[in-house]
Amino acid sequence: MPPSSARTIRAAQESFLPIVYELARAYQTFSNYSARQVRSVGLTPPQFDVISTLGNTDGMSMSKLGAKTLITKGTLTGIIDRLEEKGLVKRAVAEGNRRSFTVALTPEGEQLFEQVFPAHVAHLGVRFAGVGEAQRAQLFAALQMLRTLFA
Repeated sequence: MPPSSARTIRAAQESFLPIVYELARAYQTFSNYSARQVRSVGLTPPQFDVISTLGNTDGMSMSKLGAKTLITKGTLTGIIDRLEEKGLVKRAVAEGNRRSFTVALTPEGEQLFEQVFPAHVAHLGVRFAGVGEAQRAQLFAALQMLRTLFA
């Protein structure tokens, strides 16, 4: 048997692969469930992420917004462009640094945030309603452990 075939067979026998597969499936399922509700209010999931992150703030720099949303700089610029076209966010040159922008919600963006964020939390809460406090703590700890493994 060629060496690469032996490695493939060993990899297929690794006991962690079902965990990786289930993690990917869980994320896909969650993402699809969340996205359906977000799209119903006329936003894409990344747009909703930006609106949610900027809600109840005075705005933030593009770099801070990118770090909080985990959206890359190039993609974030396009998202901000589209939200600005919709009148939901505004950009302002940062004080003391003309190369840096601060992004904030417009009054229309704040109003949208106040409508869609609580509705989305309630939408997600339906799925967690049957999960007890002890189970939530276990899930939280398991997810933290997985994140730590890859940090």
